[in-house]
Amino acid sequence: MASQFILNLLIAVLWMLLQDEDGIHLTTFFSGFFIGMVVLYLMHRFFGTAFYLRRLFAVVKLILLFNRELIMSSALVIRQICSPKLNITPGIFTYKTELKYETEVAALSILLTLTPGSVVMEVSPEGNVLYIHATDMGAARVSILKSMEQFEKAIMEVTRNYD
Repeated sequence: MASQFILNLLIAVLWMLLQDEDGIHLTTFFSGFFIGMVVLYLMHRFFGTAFYLRRLFAVVKLILLFNRELIMSSALVIRQICSPKLNITPGIFTYKTELKYETEVAALSILLTLTPGSVVMEVSPEGNVLYIHATDMGAARVSILKSMEQFEKAIMEVTRNYD
């Protein structure tokens, strides 16, 4: 992936040098960089690796997913707090994850803990079962499970190499 980025920089510099301009312009460099991205995307299968910007898109997707879940869960917690009668049933449940590596499980645990209304209390010694405390086992549990599956898929897109 690093070789693709270096090749993209080389294409951008060559594009900038081949233009008939009096000086060095940053816009010419960026247009060459964009052209290099298009060329590398069309030819990335010949490198034997995935397109190098794919991981960047996956990271942006994960950040947007986290922000959406953060806003939705915050609204749920605020609605619970502002209601005149606190009608919640807190509880603990388990979630079996498909993630293999410790960094992936840690990222999933952190993302879930950062969203209000839930916290990962413990991870099994094997690293595949999470013990989660939820403020409301009714509606919140279903939304937590849904967001966990989405987080899992997004984390796998970021951390694993797919060709």
